[in-house]
Amino acid sequence: MNFLDLKDISERHMELVNPISAEKLLRVGQVAGLGPGQRVIDFGCGYGEMLRLWGEAYGINGVGIDIRAGVCARARQKFARIGWQERFEIVQGSGTEYDYTKGAFDVAACIGATFIWNDFAGAIRGMRAAIRPGGYLAIGEVYWRTGLVPPAYANREKFPTEPDLLAAARQEGFEVGYLVRSSQDDWDTYEAGNWRGLLDWLAENPHHPEREQVHTFLRESQDEYFRYGREYVGWAVYLLRATDRA
Repeated sequence: MNFLDLKDISERHMELVNPISAEKLLRVGQVAGLGPGQRVIDFGCGYGEMLRLWGEAYGINGVGIDIRAGVCARARQKFARIGWQERFEIVQGSGTEYDYTKGAFDVAACIGATFIWNDFAGAIRGMRAAIRPGGYLAIGEVYWRTGLVPPAYANREKFPTEPDLLAAARQEGFEVGYLVRSSQDDWDTYEAGNWRGLLDWLAENPHHPEREQVHTFLRESQDEYFRYGREYVGWAVYLLRATDRA
């Protein structure tokens, strides 16, 4: 069972698959000035929940791309249930290979999936051509809360610090115009939601040949969070704007 299969199991009860609340994502859309008829492209869209939230609150339409077929199917079903299949296209595939129309979107988002382009700076480069002049990039990213992380943990996870992220945005010609930061409750809700999905699967599959792998994944996730994640790891959505493209 690969990592993406494990995530399919852990996220079974979840709609937002990052440590962030619906209220905070709505605030990002508000600050970005979203309104009826505007278009958003979401790389690594997951179950399309941010697009749904913004569609309901601000009347946007757009495109979501995700590598996982099952995830895309669930997102399409969500939009079909509410009659929005014409407003939102869900594309199954790699974000790096999606051939978007340059300048066609008011916001390009990558919320917790910068690994599509390797890192934060790569995500900026990968999405920048998608937005119109004056448009925004919205990027959700993990970071170390401090530069004083114990070496045993810092060497295990190659996360940036927030000053690293700020420097990367500026290097790519963008400014951080706004951010929403995950609270401890946001983190706890996200992590516990994943554990719930894994535990339910274990209860339902007592004789599955890969059961031990799922159990190990659960315990490793909990160990990482309780040992260092809860204390040292942060996460935020950064709203970026290129000051020379107003």
